[in-house]
Amino acid sequence: MSIKAMDFSLRINPSICFTQNLPKPSSKLRFLTVRCSLPLTSDDAATGLAERPWKVADARLVLEDGSIWKAKSFGASGTQVGEVVFNTSLTGYQEILTDPSYAGQFVLMTNPHIGNTGVNFDDEESRQCFLAGLVIRSLSITTSNWRCVETLGDYLAERNIMGIYDVDTRAITRRLRQDGSLIGVLSTEQSRSDEVLLEMSRSWDIVGIDLISGVTCNAPYEWVDKTKSDWDFNSNGRDQETYRVVAYDFGIKHNILRRLASYGCKITVVPSTWPAAETLKVKPDGVLFSNGPGDPSAVPYAVETVKEILGKVPVFGICMGHQLLGQALGGKTFKMKFGHHGGNHPVCNLRNGRVEISAQVL
Repeated sequence: MSIKAMDFSLRINPSICFTQNLPKPSSKLRFLTVRCSLPLTSDDAATGLAERPWKVADARLVLEDGSIWKAKSFGASGTQVGEVVFNTSLTGYQEILTDPSYAGQFVLMTNPHIGNTGVNFDDEESRQCFLAGLVIRSLSITTSNWRCVETLGDYLAERNIMGIYDVDTRAITRRLRQDGSLIGVLSTEQSRSDEVLLEMSRSWDIVGIDLISGVTCNAPYEWVDKTKSDWDFNSNGRDQETYRVVAYDFGIKHNILRRLASYGCKITVVPSTWPAAETLKVKPDGVLFSNGPGDPSAVPYAVETVKEILGKVPVFGICMGHQLLGQALGGKTFKMKFGHHGGNHPVCNLRNGRVEISAQVL
């Protein structure tokens, strides 16, 4: 490292900084001079650049509409393509990170301050992070939560998930609301030009891609874990197993399974391609078609499975599963302009006229 340094001076009035007595207007002001030196590396000395004690913009988000957003990176490095969507949840970023429904998507958090509670292993909704990347306004420089085991940045880096911060998430959200969800490319590779990244964003589309096959389980398994007593506020009369349920894993979340188990269900989770005949063979009391990512029109095999089960046993669909039920009954699905992603969406109950708050990831 070179001994050369960049110098700057700061003039300080000690009577103002270190006492509460402000000087009289007529008094003479005396100043101290503080000199700071920042060491230069040999490379910096050659280029005339000083080493900085803060992180500078080293990442780009390039959207298909041609806009380029410079930001700072955290988590993993590299280049990734995905659909940019915004999520209005105020809390629960770890549940969002591990929700398989976000596979193939960059999730932009509208809440500006993210990472302050760190991460823990109890709030994960699946076995891994499936989303393509995380976009936030402000990354917390510290964590403060009694369950925290590591920082958000370390968590993403270990799971090879890219993240960016110090980007204008409000402006991007307004653009998505006006124009609809956009395909984007997130990159920390300076060797790739803006033109190359723009071409990547315009040559990929989430519509028509089977994303379920990348998030479903490989083989059937039994689920037994219930909601922990700390989080279960109404467990009266639910001590015995009463229903046998087969849950199709299109990207199912752990908390859905915990709630079913807490209500006395004996649950068998099966892959998305599990034959309907095998499901009916075990004579379940009900079948759950779970949430999941992507386009229901891209998984005709799942629609056929639903058709074969309909009318034979009670069924229940969530998110992707609900859309598959619609297609199996002859309905058509189409992609929403920007979708509903968050934990605070108002929905009117037409039976009683009351407005209720819902969580949605459609």
